[in-house]
Amino acid sequence: MAKIRERNRELIIEVASKFFAEKGFAATKTIDIANSAGLPKANVYYYFKTKQNLYRSVLESITEPLLQASEPFYENDDPATALEEYIRAKIRISQTHPHASKVFASEIMHGAPHLPEDIAAQMQDQTTQMCERIQSWINQDLMAPVPPQHLLFTIWASTQTYADFDWQISQITGKEKLDQEDYDQAADLIVKLVLSGCGIEEKETA
Repeated sequence: MAKIRERNRELIIEVASKFFAEKGFAATKTIDIANSAGLPKANVYYYFKTKQNLYRSVLESITEPLLQASEPFYENDDPATALEEYIRAKIRISQTHPHASKVFASEIMHGAPHLPEDIAAQMQDQTTQMCERIQSWINQDLMAPVPPQHLLFTIWASTQTYADFDWQISQITGKEKLDQEDYDQAADLIVKLVLSGCGIEEKETA
């Protein structure tokens, strides 16, 4: 039963992510989410109680991996390794959480009206710590003196675009959906550009 409940909960979050991404919070109806998931409307309320709670769960499904993505900054003293692992993690998130990523992006673009304060605080703390870590590498002459915040903005823009602007990417590439090689090439290029721009030598692969 526990496995069934968890599977249903994940299914509802996945379906809700798509509806919230396409319609926004206000226009999304719980009954549509339930019907698309093939579950009774009562099940949605059983697991989440309110649409607000479901929306929060969708946001958590993307903010949790985003927070985890910064772990290389604290596990590595070498900025080349940390930045590369962070960029590749961000690309994976865009690949595996495209709809939730759009929900998060839309929330931010509209001034975060529904973003819970605790999640916003976690994201802010993460950014502050990452900027401090980048500045420490700069102070140690391990990388060029780039503005830490703008470096993060650049990485976010270049990685999240693969989820948030999938329609444009599809039009340009002629592909309905990117494959693994596309995501690998994107990660390779962004790593190369960021490390080069930061005056960091890219590590040689064996």
